Formats: sequence, C-alpha cells, structure tokens
Amino acid sequence: MPEQPTASIWLRPERAGRGPAPTFDRERLAAAGIALADAHGLAAVTMRAVARELGSGPASLYRYVSTREELLELMIDQVNSAISYAGLGSGRWLDDMLALGHQSRLRYLEHPWLLDALASRSPLGPQAIAYLEAALAALADLPGPPRAKMEAIGVFNAVVAALARTEITQRLAGRTIPLWQQAQTEYLGQAISSGRHPHLAAALADQTPATDQTAEDLFDRILSRILTGLLQRAD
Repeated sequence: MPEQPTASIWLRPERAGRGPAPTFDRERLAAAGIALADAHGLAAVTMRAVARELGSGPASLYRYVSTREELLELMIDQVNSAISYAGLGSGRWLDDMLALGHQSRLRYLEHPWLLDALASRSPLGPQAIAYLEAALAALADLPGPPRAKMEAIGVFNAVVAALARTEITQRLAGRTIPLWQQAQTEYLGQAISSGRHPHLAAALADQTPATDQTAEDLFDRILSRILTGLLQRAD
C-alpha cells in the first residue's frame, strides 16, 4: 500500500505519471464502488471488491486512489454530479433552496448508502463546491453576514439528510410518511390522555391528522420554517 497522501485527491493528478498505461480512471472506480454500494450497502465497498468488479487486482487501484476514503470521496462526488442547477436563479431564494434540497433528497433516496457515507465525513469535492456556490448564490440578496448563510446551509443540509433517512426507514418498513405520522399521533393521543403532559396536549390540540400530506409537503414545510428562522425572514 502506498504512503498516506498529504494533499487532497482533488489536488493530485488523476494518476501517477510513471508506470504502465492507465487501465482505469477515477470515474470507472467510482462507478464500480457505487454499483457495489447500491446493491449491498456501503460496507461492501472495499478496495478488493471494487478491483474484482473491474476484473483487476487491488494493487492496480492504488495508482488512482491511496485509500478507501479517497474512493468514497470519488463515489460521493460522482453521485452528486447528478444534481442539476438549471432553473435556479428564480429571484425567489426560498424556492431555489428548496429545489436544491429536493435534488439532494433524491440522491439519498436513489443511493441510501450516501447517508452513512456522509455521516462521518464531509468531503469537499468539485460537486460539493458547486452545490455550495449555488446555495450561496440563492442567498446572495439576503441581508446578513456570509458566515450566517454558510451556517444556515449546513443546518439545511443536515435536516435534508435527517428527513431522507426517516423516509427511507419508513419505506423499508412498508409505510409512507403519512401512515407513520398517523401511528405516532395515535400513540401521542393515548399518552396525553393521562393529563400528565399538558404542554404537549396544548401543542397538539389544534393539529389535524395529515393523512393526505406527502413526504414532499412535509419536506417543504419543515425546511421553509428552518431556513426562514435561521435567516430571520418572514414566511
């Protein structure tokens, strides 16, 4: 195994200039890793398994990546390359941010392993930079310091991931978000009937069951409130 790299993979050439002619490239490595993760989960993505997918030996991969972490960076970046920025720049910052959020949500739903891949790392590849640039452009005309906007984007991304995880978990259990909410509401109804939770009872008193609410409705409502609250804007 080669020495640990001292620079980001994005600052290094695609492969070393010496040695045999290239057999693969970063795009093929990432695609093979994504196929494994989609089929078997993130734990299935090892250097040996990816090499097997490509019909090669593990040593050949180290001409392109130095560690499994770098392979995951390539995979994450390639998945996020599917995000489109066409249609942004509407002049309505909240609409543009929600559009970005929905695209991120779709990436999670299509590749559930992405949630685990990003839970313990925050790779900053070209696609992550493109996303951040688009989000900051959407917020450009809002008052407030750049730091507050960066923090709001960070919270926004975390909530998108949390909502996507809930949606994926309920899908695996064979339930939609409205059905899950209904089950939770029924349990809460029993819990507050004891009279020991007056504040919770008051909070739920005016709420009606949202059986017709889609996952998209819930997504938009929660993210809109969070963004407007963090950026101190009225709905």
